[in-house]
Amino acid sequence: MLREWRAARGLSQLALSIEAGVSARHLSFIETGRATPSREMVLSLAEHLEVPLRDRNALLEAAGFAAVYRETPLDAASMTDVREALRHMLEASEPNPTFVVNRRYDILMANDAAVRFLSYFAPAWRGKNNVALVLAAPTGLRPAIVNWDHVARYVFHHMRAELQALHERSAADEEMLAHAVAIEAELPKAPVKARGPEVLVPVQIRRGEVALELFTTITTLGTPLDITLQELRIETLFAANAASRKALAELPDDDAD
Repeated sequence: MLREWRAARGLSQLALSIEAGVSARHLSFIETGRATPSREMVLSLAEHLEVPLRDRNALLEAAGFAAVYRETPLDAASMTDVREALRHMLEASEPNPTFVVNRRYDILMANDAAVRFLSYFAPAWRGKNNVALVLAAPTGLRPAIVNWDHVARYVFHHMRAELQALHERSAADEEMLAHAVAIEAELPKAPVKARGPEVLVPVQIRRGEVALELFTTITTLGTPLDITLQELRIETLFAANAASRKALAELPDDDAD
């Protein structure tokens, strides 16, 4: 597992040993099972490899130690302050549609603008509150998104990569991973670009006479020590021009044309 994470980060044994302050020989022995790392060594290597907390627990357990990072449901009483902070962020984002999602893109919280956005552009959607599912469904946002192939390629590539990186996946994770793989398989091959990856992903969406040009941003919480908090994503849709900003603010509360 350690070797897989090192390879995923593009580090040689020598580079990781220098960063972590351990000899390359000892690191090699750990990877081959000839040496047993201490709990502190596992945590140090995981920190330098920027391993997600969920997988740090898996590394600890593989080395014979108890998991140290908890996973607290967002609706737990101990998360009251966190929920209040998230509500403040959602309210401050108005009139930009903003969603709080987990690693599977399940919608955990949303502001009023997000509810209006989904109600208007996906009025027939009656499925699960999940951004990836509503994005891909014919009864969801798919018919309204003009550049759907482009948006879907970005969303499902990132979701697949994040879920595939997990060493331990739940049944729900496996279901969403299969969904992402299936969507990616049906997308046309992306054209080769001379430039690097986009900084902002454009979203062009239309229903009737209402057409918006948007871009998305994703915010994460800094230095969380809880798995739930580390896996939260706060996704916001911003207007890309003045006309879209005006139209976004004037979206009706119902799903009437």
